[in-house]
Amino acid sequence: MRRRPSVLLASVVSLTVGLLLGASSARLAAGSENGPPLRVSLLVDGPAGARPAPPAAVAAPPDPIANLDALARKATADASNNGADITFSLLDRKTGRLISTGDQAPFPIASVAKLFIADDLLMGLSTTKRTLSPDDRRRLDVMLRSSDDFPADEFWDRDGGNAIINRIVARYGLTSTTVPYDGNWWNTMSTTKDLVRYYDMLLDGTGGLPPEQAAVMMSDLGASTPVASDGYPQRFGIPDGLFSESVAVKQGWMCCWNGPNWLHMSTGVVGADRRYVIAMGSMQPVDEAAARNTMTQTLKTMFPGGRI
Repeated sequence: MRRRPSVLLASVVSLTVGLLLGASSARLAAGSENGPPLRVSLLVDGPAGARPAPPAAVAAPPDPIANLDALARKATADASNNGADITFSLLDRKTGRLISTGDQAPFPIASVAKLFIADDLLMGLSTTKRTLSPDDRRRLDVMLRSSDDFPADEFWDRDGGNAIINRIVARYGLTSTTVPYDGNWWNTMSTTKDLVRYYDMLLDGTGGLPPEQAAVMMSDLGASTPVASDGYPQRFGIPDGLFSESVAVKQGWMCCWNGPNWLHMSTGVVGADRRYVIAMGSMQPVDEAAARNTMTQTLKTMFPGGRI
């Protein structure tokens, strides 16, 4: 048997509906005095058509090397006033931007050629599916970390001498790098532009060296010792100039090239994310300590605060 609705309940419902309709009518009437009737929503209170403000645009982060062109010109000009011939290249691996100053004519790269010797050695092992012997691994480590010449001599003679450079040039497309004129690895000729290209391709694998082999090299460069095996200080240039950065470097030096000049090279990768590659060369007819200081001061001028 169906029960009839409660009279009290029906009255409450009727009263509630009447109040709502009355309130809406009042708002409609109020709107009609000054213009079109207001649209009424029981869900949103506020002016018709109101929408949330769009989010503010996020500003692009500043370019860390935005002013480097000017700073590099100043730094190399200051060095030139002290008799130093500086050549410098920096590659931003994130944006592809390359900044270079100085004469980009090829010059001997001294112990930086040990990079090519190590790369060729590791590539040969990779293609033959062999591993480094414990003795060769020890020699490779000390050659890269402490710039020891004796392992470089052994690998150079064993793996073909000038043919090492030809293989590296072919794999990395180094257009300004040539074999040493006298067969000695330290007289391998190159430019700072070629060297930053080499590092970039080593890191991204486009030079052909497998990542696990490239990691061996980069680990050694990250563990570069303050003093070389022959007692020469290795902190000049990038390590002391960019003292607030994480760096992995291969340094080079020799005397006397093209007269009584000390030749110094500072090359490597800068930043925990390996974003920047730098190669810098200097020739200066002063004592070795003054020549090292010139390299370091030049980079400090480019990067005040020791950071890119």
